[in-house]
Amino acid sequence: MSVQERKQRERADRERLIVATARELAERQGWDAVTTRRLAERIEYSQPVLYSHFRGKREIIGAVALEGAAELAAALRAATAAADGPRARVAALAHAYLDFAERHPAVYDAIFQLDGGLPYARDDTPEPLKDAFAALLETLGDVAGPGVEPGLFTEVFWSSLHGLATLTRAGRLPPEFTETRVAVLTDRLAVLGPA
Repeated sequence: MSVQERKQRERADRERLIVATARELAERQGWDAVTTRRLAERIEYSQPVLYSHFRGKREIIGAVALEGAAELAAALRAATAAADGPRARVAALAHAYLDFAERHPAVYDAIFQLDGGLPYARDDTPEPLKDAFAALLETLGDVAGPGVEPGLFTEVFWSSLHGLATLTRAGRLPPEFTETRVAVLTDRLAVLGPA
């Protein structure tokens, strides 16, 4: 291995460490606790080293968002692959989405709530974000119904899931009715055909 390859590997390792540490700190104490000073202390590098990877917290949030979007896409695909039939796939997708939001609130916020400097719904949207939407579209596009553009239907269904996730987490919706909400959303919004 050349010196340049070793340095590139070390740089990539440091970058992964920064992102993992920021994510862990945010999940435990919230994003307000994530500062460049605290990250530098935790990873045992100086702040200038941290700034050589990321220009600041905003870019770190963006890196966490991209990593989280890839994980969300994988979780959605795994859940829908294990389900049999359109109704089961849509319900599995909804539950996987809500479960991800509940288990990873700081990552979910990085993807959907915080400014990580990432463009959304544009040609230059990063691939992990596009892929997370594609994971939704793969299942929801099939149940959009006649005359409804699948991408638009996916946006509406996703918006509903996002509302359920954020309102439940904020204590505005009691979590014990999540199953009923998912059933209503699935049965009323998706065109599923005969059971």
